[in-house]
Amino acid sequence: MIILARYESRTNTRLRNLSGYAIFFTCSVVVLLLDLATSGRGGIGPYVGLCILCACFGFAHAFIQGGMAGDLSLMCPEFMQSFIAGICTSGVIASVLRILTKASFEKSRNGLRKGALLSFAISTVFHSLCIILYALYFPNLPIVKFYRAKAASEGSKTVSADLAAAGIRTEQQVGIDASQQERLSKKQLFIQNIDYFGSLFLIHVLTFSINPGFLYEDTGSHQLGSWYPLVLLTMFNVGDLISAYIPLIKCLELKSRKQIVIATLLRYLLIPAFYFTAKYGRQGWMIFLVLCMGLTHNYIIVSIFSHTPRGYKGPEQHAIGNILAVSVLSGIFAGSALDFLWLIGKPQDF
Repeated sequence: MIILARYESRTNTRLRNLSGYAIFFTCSVVVLLLDLATSGRGGIGPYVGLCILCACFGFAHAFIQGGMAGDLSLMCPEFMQSFIAGICTSGVIASVLRILTKASFEKSRNGLRKGALLSFAISTVFHSLCIILYALYFPNLPIVKFYRAKAASEGSKTVSADLAAAGIRTEQQVGIDASQQERLSKKQLFIQNIDYFGSLFLIHVLTFSINPGFLYEDTGSHQLGSWYPLVLLTMFNVGDLISAYIPLIKCLELKSRKQIVIATLLRYLLIPAFYFTAKYGRQGWMIFLVLCMGLTHNYIIVSIFSHTPRGYKGPEQHAIGNILAVSVLSGIFAGSALDFLWLIGKPQDF
């Protein structure tokens, strides 16, 4: 993702996104084939293969996350809100699907494996739809054509293939060297928006240092038994989806940089709250706390994505979108690594 963000101005966004979706689709199919070929048996070979596929999923995520964020940053802020809401919806669907497969296969032989196979089979269908919609439908939308043509007139090279797919000739194609137009460097853009990038990083560090590792491993035993982690994860995803729409309510929107930074820092009060709730609280309080974490997650993120790209030229907005994606993935990586800190004081778990 860092490399892609470094060279985002030279990247063919259409090829980048389609490659990402194609990798997702291919890897999902290969996971199914790998499991069926080995009949679900373990071993070093299948494990190494699965690790390689997980790395490929990471590459695909980097391709699409930065590509779509940069692409939509060229357009109106409402598109970014819808994009984030779509990501949240996928989380809710995944949680509901996991609950349904657990309920259906829990008592059957190899129930967990059957549920996973069904989930991957469904995901391959969604990935194929993404390829078709992005390749054929999305570039031909009138509003998308308008914003991409506007970005091309401001010197953006990344939209050329998309405009060509929609049958539009850009100024660069008819001999005008739009690349000579002045634009701010990535360093200047980073410095001007460092509070946004930092907030986005800190939000994901907190969220992924708790979810899903802590929620699955360190919340204790409760009446819900093996269903408890699934309920927690589902409540987070539901709150996450709701929070993506909260900024649309004008009176609740975070309108200033100061408000966004303060809200981000206040969210870190969830760390002691989770610690003491896991140690002393009942399952109802933990469910409520997870819901609150979800409700505050995308509430701030949507506000950041809606405000950051404003007031810049098309190429600059595309660069900002990619830097935002780097902040997101860096926060996810750091949060996942810091998740191990919850194991301090539990030597038997190492």
